[in-house]
Amino acid sequence: MLRTVTIATGIAAGFAGVAAAESITVYSAGPANLAEALQDAFEAETGIDVELFQATTGDVMARLEAEEANPQADVVVSASWASALDLQDRGLLMEYESPNAEAVPDFLKHSHYVAQGVSALAIAWNTESGTPRPSDWADLAAPEYADLVTMPDPSQSGSAFELVAGLQEAMGEDTWTLLGELAENGMIVPGANAAALNPVLQGAAAAVFGAVDYISYGRADDGETIEVIAPESGTVIAPRPMMILESTDNAEGAQAFIDFVLSEAGQELVAEVFLMPARTDIAARRPGIEDLDIIELDAEELDAQRDDIIARYNEVVLGR
Repeated sequence: MLRTVTIATGIAAGFAGVAAAESITVYSAGPANLAEALQDAFEAETGIDVELFQATTGDVMARLEAEEANPQADVVVSASWASALDLQDRGLLMEYESPNAEAVPDFLKHSHYVAQGVSALAIAWNTESGTPRPSDWADLAAPEYADLVTMPDPSQSGSAFELVAGLQEAMGEDTWTLLGELAENGMIVPGANAAALNPVLQGAAAAVFGAVDYISYGRADDGETIEVIAPESGTVIAPRPMMILESTDNAEGAQAFIDFVLSEAGQELVAEVFLMPARTDIAARRPGIEDLDIIELDAEELDAQRDDIIARYNEVVLGR
């Protein structure tokens, strides 16, 4: 990949350590509007060009695998905390702790990665669907929801995988009973997060089991007839880790990007798209972690169980 070189002029004091700015390459799992807003604001602040690849977590990780012999990315932003653990365990991440992470809670940062922001998994319900308002996951297996429920595919959505793992942690075998009932009730698994939400927005389905909540909050803010419901029995949060690859040839530029995203300006952009900011001193536009009943997950155990959980999901829900 050709890297362009620019000379930064008028760099803000907070990023004064980056004197000559090579471009950096950032691979980011959605939302696209946030990735692009951060790109534009960072370029304006530092003079460093950003080459952006934006896709789902699955596609980002697949691209990293394909480029393993010749890494192209400097910074990776994922929607799955487990992906950061996997990359760090493989020795692919550079250690870096941003000075702007002071207000980030300990459970959202590590020596090799830190949260950009946080979402939670929820029920996204179309208020004009003619179905009863659900209050918990099991409600979506009721006859009134036959053929009207969608779910993101855990093999394509890191957050959906973490939801299944979290429910298994909290409910044990009852999780697989519930997923089986949903499958028998005609639940549709069309793809990643957007593919699961679109039929509900269009009125072809009534609810998403495991919607990434910030996306639904944003659509509701745009006037869509959709309500975000935090299930009474609990849910999982999905921190979005940012990490610098050990292979980067522009460590200073990559560090400056992490610093910017964790600055007040960067975190306000995160909040603007209805994610919970990683920093506790930046206000959110939606309910925060303290308002949710959170199922805690062990990241290492989660990573170790990934293949088994996806295989069982494919068997129970998708029949393969």
